[in-house]
Amino acid sequence: FGALAFGIGTSEVEHVLATQCLLQAKPDSYEVRIEGGLPQGVTAKDIILGLIAEIGVDGGEGHVFEYTGSTIRALDMEARMTICNMSIEAGARAGMIAPDDTTFEYLAGREHAPKAEGWERALDAWRRLPSDERAGHDRSITLNASRLKPMITYGTNPGMAFPVTEAIPDPGEIRDPVQRAALAKALGYMGLQPGQRLLGQKIDVVFIGSCTNGRISDLRLAAGLMRGRKVAPGVRVLVVPGSQLVMRQAEVEGLDRIFRDAGAEWRQPGCSMCIAMNGDQLRPGQYAVSTSNRNFEGRQGKGGRTFLASPLTAAAAAVTGEITDVRRMLN
Repeated sequence: FGALAFGIGTSEVEHVLATQCLLQAKPDSYEVRIEGGLPQGVTAKDIILGLIAEIGVDGGEGHVFEYTGSTIRALDMEARMTICNMSIEAGARAGMIAPDDTTFEYLAGREHAPKAEGWERALDAWRRLPSDERAGHDRSITLNASRLKPMITYGTNPGMAFPVTEAIPDPGEIRDPVQRAALAKALGYMGLQPGQRLLGQKIDVVFIGSCTNGRISDLRLAAGLMRGRKVAPGVRVLVVPGSQLVMRQAEVEGLDRIFRDAGAEWRQPGCSMCIAMNGDQLRPGQYAVSTSNRNFEGRQGKGGRTFLASPLTAAAAAVTGEITDVRRMLN
């Protein structure tokens, strides 16, 4: 918080170590305004997947996203982290949300937060950071959150996503030859057909975790849906907290017992299946519903096929054994 985070390559790391500085061109600004209340079963993960599906994986290239609007202001800090975390998947250099009272309440009393008079000075500085109401942006887009539905990917990049109830698009109907070829290749890898609906698609593995959705609020969502239910026969479910702090809090709340009672594996914190680490891998041809941020070919294991989704949608798949519209389980 209070820092603009972006990735650099090894050659740039060399310059940082040698000079303690890094020359960067100023990125353009891209306002992503999101307005309206979130429908039942729709989460921050669905917001960001909806955005990437709308603008594509290179839609934010050369820009920093600034997320604004009533929907963003209503989100807690952990939901905001999920959205900013996946900004890079839309090609953006970084994603940011102006600090507000939600930010300050989250930071207050934390180990490395300023204390006493230092806290008051920090608040005074932070309150001056938000963009002016009439600030200009190089680009902008507005999304209506009230129209969003639970999202899921069907291809091999996060932009190949749609509402879970829709049918897979036909590459033949795409005019751009590069995008047409990319979709055809992705569907071949995923073993899916144009016009096919993912509802009812059998899955083998569910992964709940990663830097995108491994926070305590994500685990609470998944546990709430899995409470009193059992993992579907033949499905492996890995629940991996995002940090030791998250793991301890989840165990204090008894979330680990809910997952274990359902038949899921409660794992130590880490990246795990997000990057096929430590043997947590899909076998060739296996399908996984994953709360991670990338669904590239082989990302979760050679030949593995990944559907990105929210913790709610992942938990629904875990107990039904297939891709499910979680809204049916929330009524």
